[in-house]
Amino acid sequence: MILRISAKLGKKIHLAPDRILPADLNPFADWSAHLFTADRTQYVLISNTISLYSMVMFGRGLTDDCRFLDRVTGYMSDVIRSAGYESIFEKLIVPSLGIVRFSKALNRSVIGSMNDLIWQAKADLIQGGLSPFDVSFRLNEVPLSYLDYGSPKNVFEELSAHRQDQ
Repeated sequence: MILRISAKLGKKIHLAPDRILPADLNPFADWSAHLFTADRTQYVLISNTISLYSMVMFGRGLTDDCRFLDRVTGYMSDVIRSAGYESIFEKLIVPSLGIVRFSKALNRSVIGSMNDLIWQAKADLIQGGLSPFDVSFRLNEVPLSYLDYGSPKNVFEELSAHRQDQ
């Protein structure tokens, strides 16, 4: 698995990847993460680098790469399973967890789309009063220009269908 972390998140967990790894051949094994603050609370946006399928979790208590990795994989499991994608998690994500590599962001388009998702997440967290778990589901319904105005949820499902056909 590749975890692409922002400089801000890297500073928090004391990790500074020095290069950009190429995209993983398994699109479900390539994720990007960025730290942001909403109403004086830290959160982490974790997005599948290809589909931008995203989840928001609390950033409190993340002090090193081991804690970060443990929290991310546990939270990813909870969100993906709750969305009804247990088979995707078991068949396409779990096998990639054996070796995790950290990297810089893949490209500016992904960063820009993640910034758009963060803007939406802040509105849902602060004005909407939603929990990070609930925000995760709302973000995956948002159409994004990076995805030709498709939603992350739809692209995630399409990737899954294509991957399981092989």
